[in-house]
Amino acid sequence: MTEDNPDLDAAYALETPADNIALYRDWAVNYDSEFADTMGYQLPNHVARLFAQSGGHGLVLDVGAGTGLLVECLKEHPNTQFDALDISQEMLSAAESKELYRKTIVADLTKPLSLTDELYDAVVSSGTFTHGHVGPDALDELLTLAKPNALFVLSINAKHYESHGFAAKFAEMSDVICDFAIHTVDIYDGCKDASHQNDKGHVVVFNKRA
Repeated sequence: MTEDNPDLDAAYALETPADNIALYRDWAVNYDSEFADTMGYQLPNHVARLFAQSGGHGLVLDVGAGTGLLVECLKEHPNTQFDALDISQEMLSAAESKELYRKTIVADLTKPLSLTDELYDAVVSSGTFTHGHVGPDALDELLTLAKPNALFVLSINAKHYESHGFAAKFAEMSDVICDFAIHTVDIYDGCKDASHQNDKGHVVVFNKRA
């Protein structure tokens, strides 16, 4: 990866928060057109659909919000407000220009978050829980930010679900979450990149126990 030529393979090769900041700083301006549109990126649509089908409502935290692709799919959804959290100020600036969010929060999910506990009615995320981005340990912090009974709808790269500890983490969390379900979806639709056209994502849906 070169900083002036960010792409999907570069994103999958990220190893540190500093790597993430550098790549998405350079990618923010063209992310929607050069990645999402070109690749037929469908993961935000799937997360949005399952959030709506699961009765999502209230104040919602969009984790790894990026340029706001997920909430663009929910801008007509009733009785919701959204906050955006991302490590990249540049990506959040792109999201702010779309006027989708109540507020945006620059934060590193690999560190403790300075946010109010039990604030959110729901937590959603698309494309953040994958290799080089955010691992399963961040789920503990997100649970503290959610109200009892809060809905979670999170995408996880299927290739990394077992190997990066997500399956084990959800099993470990069985005493604090309930109604757990996995939906396997295509990440891309009409992708012309042969190395990624069959990539799958797991969208996990669950509630925080009361």
